[in-house]
Amino acid sequence: MGSKRPRRTAGLTLVEIMVSVLILVIAVLGTSAFRYHASLGVREAELKGNAAQIGQLLCESWRGASDPNMFALEDALGSEFATILDVYNTAHGPYVPDGFTLLGRYQIRMVGTDGGGEISYWATLSWQEVAPGLRALNVIVGWNPRSPMPDYYMDDGSGRLFKLTTYITN
Repeated sequence: MGSKRPRRTAGLTLVEIMVSVLILVIAVLGTSAFRYHASLGVREAELKGNAAQIGQLLCESWRGASDPNMFALEDALGSEFATILDVYNTAHGPYVPDGFTLLGRYQIRMVGTDGGGEISYWATLSWQEVAPGLRALNVIVGWNPRSPMPDYYMDDGSGRLFKLTTYITN
């Protein structure tokens, strides 16, 4: 009688298939998580860049105003740039630093650069006499990355701030 040979199959075992599926799932989930966090980072960078540009524009416009006590934000930005709401008589907007006098609080609504609707920024303008003839002009721009169009600025730590101070001589 002849010797028996073991049968060979050309397929894969169930364990090999399960291991390859697991590796594929881990690779897809890792790639998806990376893309998600990268897009969040891009969005945060865009919001911070806009806040920095707003802060610098406000600071430079205020610095160049003929009378810094009568600075009008609406004149500096213009209606084609953003919708500006004066919220001076409310507590909305970032804080006023110690020793500074509040000039104004504003809500600035801009259309997003990605076409994704409006974004609200909150600006607080304040000043302080540093020395005779020297005045510090302070601009703080805040935004909330989780809620792009809030009705008010939450100063609970969830918002972000961009602070800028410049000096003028009288």
